[in-house]
Amino acid sequence: MNFKFYKYQGTGNDFIMIDNREPFFPKHKPSFIAHLCHRRFGIGADGLILLENYEGYDFRMVYFNADGSEGSMCGNGGRCTVKFAHFLGLFATHTRFMAVDGEHEAFLKDAKVHIKMIPVNELEKQVDYYFLNTGSPHYVQFVENLADFAVFEEGRKIRYNQRFAQAGTNVNFVEQVADNQLFVRTYERGVEDETYSCGTGVTACALVSSNMGLKSPVQIKTLGGELQVSFEKSGQHFNNIYLAGPAEAVFAGEYKD
Repeated sequence: MNFKFYKYQGTGNDFIMIDNREPFFPKHKPSFIAHLCHRRFGIGADGLILLENYEGYDFRMVYFNADGSEGSMCGNGGRCTVKFAHFLGLFATHTRFMAVDGEHEAFLKDAKVHIKMIPVNELEKQVDYYFLNTGSPHYVQFVENLADFAVFEEGRKIRYNQRFAQAGTNVNFVEQVADNQLFVRTYERGVEDETYSCGTGVTACALVSSNMGLKSPVQIKTLGGELQVSFEKSGQHFNNIYLAGPAEAVFAGEYKD
């Protein structure tokens, strides 16, 4: 099998992008996808994304985790797919596309990709954490001295604990670092490691932070760069949620089996 691929990254969250509008890619071979994402034996990425045709929309995004499983919504992956679609000439400034969690809108402005996330109508508060779904499930816990926090070890414990072991969850550790700014680090299921950034994760953290007095838009610092989340809030219901940040092409190549 020979095909062209592109590598994109959004605040350090990196993806293999493949134009699958004329279907050819063996999406039902998770071991092959995991091989491509492997950072020693493959191309290397946090995930693989297929851009496909979808009637009534500019395109469809199909996201796979680095372990080869088909994933839930990926915010940074969505922003990278939008930038890839723009490169392919599928839209000028505004687009509508389909993903696993439904319809999304997006636009390009000020060198950033702004993607509309699904509404969030339920935010679960426990003693020391929050849990919500922003297209993917997210555990959110505020901690101190996040720069030195054991994200991998503690995140893995939570991801595989009794409550979350079956379906899994992404685990976010958060520290407020300024009046309206958060620092977020995330352990991602499917990658099974800390990533440089997680779009649905920072979205979850921004929504949770509104209960602590932070106002939209919330600025987010990640290991891979800066993101922004804006939203409208009514009680514990959130609408018009937008995730914004850079998404860039890294390189293109050809895979030859």
